[in-house]
Amino acid sequence: MKIDVTSFDGQAAGSIELSDDIFGLEPRADLIHRMIRWQLAKRRAGTHAVKNRADIARTGKKMYKQKGTGGARHGSARVPQFRGGGRAFGPQVRSHEHDLPKKVRQLALKHALSAKAKDGGIIIWEKAELAEPKTKILAGGFAKSGLSNAIIIVGGAPQDNFALAARNIPQIDVLPVEGVNVYDIIRREKLVLTRAAVDALEARLK
Repeated sequence: MKIDVTSFDGQAAGSIELSDDIFGLEPRADLIHRMIRWQLAKRRAGTHAVKNRADIARTGKKMYKQKGTGGARHGSARVPQFRGGGRAFGPQVRSHEHDLPKKVRQLALKHALSAKAKDGGIIIWEKAELAEPKTKILAGGFAKSGLSNAIIIVGGAPQDNFALAARNIPQIDVLPVEGVNVYDIIRREKLVLTRAAVDALEARLK
């Protein structure tokens, strides 16, 4: 698959050949869904908790005698039936993580990249660098190229000037190629890759 290479402000800078084994697959929604579900479950804190009947600071003495009251039989006042009692089957502190094989995760990333390529949502830049950390310069370049909602993947660590300029622009994410992930790719309209990022991805996924 051949695609044009541009600069961040839309100037032509040649072309590049993308591997069909990574960017030319027929996207499978089930794999992408499984991967996003795994990612979102993994990042949940799991710190939600409620008090059950054992955690309530209230006497455990029998409320009233078993017989003769005309009412239902009751023992402890800490049970869920009563106001101020514990909650039945409420959430407790736990991990929400579940397993997903590494090969499935790798395949899901390929399908996410292929889905973006199929929709025409991939843009290739020569590099992502700025001479000075000015958001106005970067925002002007994005306006020229019609970029408003994108994730930008660079090879290696992002250049400081570029990262500083981009962090004030809403709906723009900048990540090193090591941090590329299915959820962030799918949640943004455009996927921007530098030449170095393409080379790193193809070396990693082949």
